[in-house]
Amino acid sequence: MPNLRPAGPDRWPDVEAVMGERGDPSRCFCQYFRLRGKAWSDARPEDNREGLRDQVCGGDLPPGVLAYDGSTPVGWCAVGPRTSYPRVVASPNWRTDHPDAWVITCFVVPVGHRRTGVAGELVRGALDLARSYGATAVEACAVDTAAEGRLPAADLYRGPLSVYLTAGFTEISRNGPRWVLVRSVA
Repeated sequence: MPNLRPAGPDRWPDVEAVMGERGDPSRCFCQYFRLRGKAWSDARPEDNREGLRDQVCGGDLPPGVLAYDGSTPVGWCAVGPRTSYPRVVASPNWRTDHPDAWVITCFVVPVGHRRTGVAGELVRGALDLARSYGATAVEACAVDTAAEGRLPAADLYRGPLSVYLTAGFTEISRNGPRWVLVRSVA
């Protein structure tokens, strides 16, 4: 089982390592849900990197958790108060009766560490982090991988429904066959 750590200033090099140098994580740096409209479309990968660096190194709350295999970072999960994610607040996929809930928005598990239970551990770590800051509910917009057709790995950044259900989340609503709003209550 991986060790979990909140992503604080001393962990920034590990966050960068997990995001990698190619693929969607290296361009997004978990800023998609933090930016909307022109702010997102105008953002360059280096802007997104700096945005996450500022959140990790200068924010009031750790913006996520990291998983480690020994001293090697093997996963990332973004979690924070709903209000810190403008795209979540505006999205019909995230409509809820818990406006003060925290949300899990994305995962990054590098190739070679996938399908080993890292995502499930990251969910548990995100729940622990949120609860340690007083969250009474944590939500996510999960991906139902049992729905029609096979998905590319890049489309699983929100996390598979099965991982959330195993961690004790319950299904709240669906927006189409793939997107499932789930919740865990403390």
